[in-house]
Amino acid sequence: MVAIVGRPNVGKSTLLNRLVGQKVSITSRKAQTTRHRITGILTDERRQFIFVDTPGFQTAQRNALSRMMNRTVRAALGEVDAVLFVVEAGKFSAADEAVQELLPEEAPVVLVINKADFFADRKQLLPFVAQRAAARNYVAIVPVSARTGDKTGELLDAVAVLLPEQPAIFSADDLTDRNERFLVSELIREKVFRLLGAELPYGCTVVIDQFVEEPVHRDPGARFCRIEATLLVARASHKSIVIGAAGAKLREIGTEARRDIEQLLGARVHLGLWVKVKAGWADDEARLKTYGYE
Repeated sequence: MVAIVGRPNVGKSTLLNRLVGQKVSITSRKAQTTRHRITGILTDERRQFIFVDTPGFQTAQRNALSRMMNRTVRAALGEVDAVLFVVEAGKFSAADEAVQELLPEEAPVVLVINKADFFADRKQLLPFVAQRAAARNYVAIVPVSARTGDKTGELLDAVAVLLPEQPAIFSADDLTDRNERFLVSELIREKVFRLLGAELPYGCTVVIDQFVEEPVHRDPGARFCRIEATLLVARASHKSIVIGAAGAKLREIGTEARRDIEQLLGARVHLGLWVKVKAGWADDEARLKTYGYE
């Protein structure tokens, strides 16, 4: 098992999806996009990698949600065989330093320098690599591009030597340990973040109210899923932002989410979306657990 850790917005989820070869973790430019521990599984003829994507470590713990996300990061670091510490090429901030301080001294850590493709000449990265190598005894330092996949093969080889020799934990066809219901809720939340951008604060989550697979009488081999979901927001003003003028924004969210959900499930999908106000949901640990947060 390999934890992927780093500050928000360094590309951890994009890297996970690239390594696994399929989208198992949602992405957007908005911080706090990843809120859960997401497992992505890659199996080849000799090796099985179980990558654990974690939320970006929150240095400003504003509420219970931030605290729970940080506990997820700490727990993952204590349960894995190796760690991928992801940073952005040429940048190392106080937020990166906070994550580095979390890394157990005994843990084998690979420093992953993401977005290396932003440098036309890789030699420009050498001073940054030397600076980071002096800060900690990493087992390897690998510049990659999660966006293009450049050098991710070398990263897998660097990680493989750190893994224990044992029988595979998952079957060769498994890509994640998360169920379809969870993945659907995440795809909807991704569209909310991507389409609303800076307009909507972080106070939004998605709850699946109904997930029913119905028979298709004209084509018994086909799938049809009826899904109803509620978008929970913290304030009435946020509700109007999500719905948009005459419901236009909510329809756009639903259309884009349904397209991705149909691809994920290999099914025709009816997707119904509702928006409700739940003031203070992100600062209520008991309520967060009912919404699937750990």
